[in-house]
Amino acid sequence: MIGGDAGGMSAAAVAKRRDPALEVVVFERGSYTSYSACGIPFHIGGEVDPLEELVARSPAKHRQNGLDVRMGAEVVGIDLAARRLTLLDGSEEPFDELLVATGARATPPPIPGVEAAEQARTLEDAGRLRSAVDADVDGSAVVIGSGYIGIEVAEAFVRKGLRTTLVDVADQVFGALDPDMAAGVQAAAEGLGIDVRLGTEVQEVLLDADGRPRAVRTSGGEVPARHVVVATGVKPEIGIAEAAGLRVGASGALAVDDHQRSVGADGVWVAGDCSESHHRLLDRAVNLQLGTHANKQGRIAGVNLTGGDLAFPGVIGTAITRICHLEVARTGLTEREAREAGFDHVAETVETDTRARYMPDSERMWVKLVAQRGTGRLLGAQITGGATAGKRIDALALAIWTGMDVEALQWVDLSYAPPVSGTLDPVLVAARATAKRA
Repeated sequence: MIGGDAGGMSAAAVAKRRDPALEVVVFERGSYTSYSACGIPFHIGGEVDPLEELVARSPAKHRQNGLDVRMGAEVVGIDLAARRLTLLDGSEEPFDELLVATGARATPPPIPGVEAAEQARTLEDAGRLRSAVDADVDGSAVVIGSGYIGIEVAEAFVRKGLRTTLVDVADQVFGALDPDMAAGVQAAAEGLGIDVRLGTEVQEVLLDADGRPRAVRTSGGEVPARHVVVATGVKPEIGIAEAAGLRVGASGALAVDDHQRSVGADGVWVAGDCSESHHRLLDRAVNLQLGTHANKQGRIAGVNLTGGDLAFPGVIGTAITRICHLEVARTGLTEREAREAGFDHVAETVETDTRARYMPDSERMWVKLVAQRGTGRLLGAQITGGATAGKRIDALALAIWTGMDVEALQWVDLSYAPPVSGTLDPVLVAARATAKRA
């Protein structure tokens, strides 16, 4: 197994359980296994301590379960014909079956000084950032990129007392949502004190005499910053796999079949952020980088490389986060994605309450549905709102997964009690409004 996080370790654990006599070797170039990268911003902001709380299972625990886990071991070459791996230290390791779970790599902008900026992808990153922020609680920070990680890190910096600026060349924050829904995310970020600057190009990270950031030069002027984090996106880490001849799909990730087999390479399996997945609505391969997918794909690979027969059923892009006290979730296609995919569609947004209106802790929430015109088939959903709003996305994901239309969805028997919902759950309210147009 190349890679010791979600995809690699789930495959390794499943394979070992199914065949205890199997020798399973895991190569991980970092210092941690099986950790939650999604929890990194919450450690930086001081909500999760110590850092090790983000580790689900340590290398020692994996070894107790019979896995040969080798840390600080970076694989730099794959010889498929000789069935051999080459490591950075020059050593070699033979294999019969190989799982590639190399994850993804950051894509910082090609600007001067960017090498002094930080990432927020690994626990090593998290430890450095937290230590730096704790030592400079009255400083300033710039976060480049306003996606999931960018906004979450910006919020973490504000929680630690830093004057924080969020910069993005795009004309909206949080590109995973349609602009009308993303406007609420921007308002929440600004309400927390984050200085949001959109349509702004970062041109240089300016350094002091010690090589540390002192400011960021942008198309809109210079912004002071002792801490700079780049969160401009990631790409599948496929370098050694592509060099070995493994097939790369149109998405830029490694091509696999529904059993997580590398296409055209016997005895090679792929899981996690470096793998393609079949999108059930678009009916094509995509690269969606989520720990949920990585764990499932790893499990399927572990079963199949030990003689089993499991198929990965695909993805629809369900995701959720909490940003500046606002829960934000999406599933399926946004209106923009539906349009780009050629769907004739309608979209409807409703504003409602998380609980019965008269309950003292009720908050506002917004639900946007996208449905196919004529058939009413649900294509996508987006939710923003106060506490408890976001997890309603799971009901909508299930509706999309099963091909439900909005006419049927409005009659589904969902629960009601004043502390948790209005008489009609917001999902039903949105479905009814959308059905009138579909």
